[in-house]
Amino acid sequence: MSQHNEKIPDPKELEKELGDFLAKKFGGSVKLAAPIVMPEAAKTDNGDPPGKTKKTIHFDLKPQDLVDYLDQYIVKQTQAKEILATKVCTHFNRIKHIQAAPEELNDMVGVIKNNVLMLGPTGVGKTYMVRLIAKKIGVPFVKGDATKFSETGYVGGDVEDLVRDLVKEADGNIEQAQYGIIYIDEIDKIAASQNLVGADVSRTGVQRALLKPMEETEVDLKVPHDPVSMLQEIDRFRKTGKKEKSSVNTKHILFIMSGAFSGLEKIISRRIADQKIGFGASISNLSQEKDILTKVKSEDLVQFGFESEFVGRLPIRTVFEHLTETDLCDILKNPNNPIILGKKLDFKAYGIDVKFQTDAIDELARRAYAENTGARGLVSAVEGALLPFEKALPSSSITRFTVTKKVLDQPLKSLEALLRHPDNPSLEHDFDELAAEEHLRIVDYVKANRKTFAEKYGLQLSDSRIELVAHTYCRKVTDIDRVLSKIKTFYEETKTIELYFIKNHGINIVLEEEAIDAIIEQCIDSGQAPENYYRNLTANFEHGLKLVREKTGRTRFFLTRDALEHPDAFIADLLKQSDASAQLPYKSDTQLED
Repeated sequence: MSQHNEKIPDPKELEKELGDFLAKKFGGSVKLAAPIVMPEAAKTDNGDPPGKTKKTIHFDLKPQDLVDYLDQYIVKQTQAKEILATKVCTHFNRIKHIQAAPEELNDMVGVIKNNVLMLGPTGVGKTYMVRLIAKKIGVPFVKGDATKFSETGYVGGDVEDLVRDLVKEADGNIEQAQYGIIYIDEIDKIAASQNLVGADVSRTGVQRALLKPMEETEVDLKVPHDPVSMLQEIDRFRKTGKKEKSSVNTKHILFIMSGAFSGLEKIISRRIADQKIGFGASISNLSQEKDILTKVKSEDLVQFGFESEFVGRLPIRTVFEHLTETDLCDILKNPNNPIILGKKLDFKAYGIDVKFQTDAIDELARRAYAENTGARGLVSAVEGALLPFEKALPSSSITRFTVTKKVLDQPLKSLEALLRHPDNPSLEHDFDELAAEEHLRIVDYVKANRKTFAEKYGLQLSDSRIELVAHTYCRKVTDIDRVLSKIKTFYEETKTIELYFIKNHGINIVLEEEAIDAIIEQCIDSGQAPENYYRNLTANFEHGLKLVREKTGRTRFFLTRDALEHPDAFIADLLKQSDASAQLPYKSDTQLED
């Protein structure tokens, strides 16, 4: 960390060092042309750096809330979701509690961070889950690859770069960066080689370089011996006359690490078999157990090639399950899955709407499972199957494309038929059928998660509104969360129409829930905001309702969906009712309601 009494480098020394650096890097082609100008009167900042006030973390998620959120996007992995959600929520809620607690708790000794180690085969959703969590809780997030550390052999430099990247992700806000998440994938690659005689210096060195950041240390934002970084600091000092805080404390940065850990199963199997000698334990059978990784202990990780101190910094461990063919199929059918949504977006970029048949999704899952790369196989299966169509259809007049099993089984023949007869009525019929099938699938999905969505968005999810959600999803290329968020926003804007109407016309209208849904649907289809619908409402109802008010004295009216669709009939019916009751004694709105 920079201190206020630090000596500013001499300009000539710095100029010489920069000149030597540029000569070494670029030869004689690049030279330092201008001398470095230092401020005449150097000022130091005795307070916090500008714009870097102490920031407290605002976190109110409960573990079950985070689990429910992950359930919307990730298939299977129940135990992993529960463990990760619980420990992440505990980590950030504990930070919030410490910040609000008496001062002595801030320096309490013995607090252990909930750093997490995730074990499991490739393509089961480890990275995706961490990204979803970081997005949900809104903290800075960076991902690193452990293989870069071992490849360079640069002990610690890359590790500290990840901490610096957190500051970039936080738009330069150091305080916010200190509550971030660092995710390191392929951590098993820095385990010491089990076949190597002697110390594996490069890999164990990287493990040791991670020890301090995983617990608590100060990481300098100015990279040592980097003339460019030094020049930036001098320039900042020249402009402001102040020294900014230039280090990040890692005390509250959560580290999550993952790896496939190929070969760890054998180590666990041998340990269990040794413990069961005399009971007929079979090492080969144990090594074939699908859940063998769930039995992992610290001693297994040490034998795998990790330092005991490194293992001790990862107290939370969770194991991801292998994905079956059915799981892959469920992933593709999930309305929030980025694979199908991404492919729809690819075609939509050319003005082409795409619908997927259920049998086609089953076939894509079967092909992906055969690749034995988990969910990653889904991407290559979908891309490989649809690439010929993505190449040819944008040059045709086709605007609607149905992906059926026949299309997947006979791609060239299907493509030729599409291009030869783009206006074939059967193609339109197939598309409409798949659109209806997709609509029903979304309705079933939202109904199954009705309670979760209703609580999350504060919306009453009636059957009518669920139909609206499905209608919107099938019309746009988007996920369910964005659909519900849009409907929530439109709902609140539509309710303000009632206020405008009574303010401008003195008439209290109450829009029934189905009427609100009808307005939202029109706005989504037309691309207009609900406030624009106010003009239609005024044109259709102002004169008629004022006439009813004059004849009856009534000032409050409930508008149904049918009333919005047939305003003239609605007004006519109100007038008939007023004529029929013209001879009856007048009653106020309050009396009528009673």
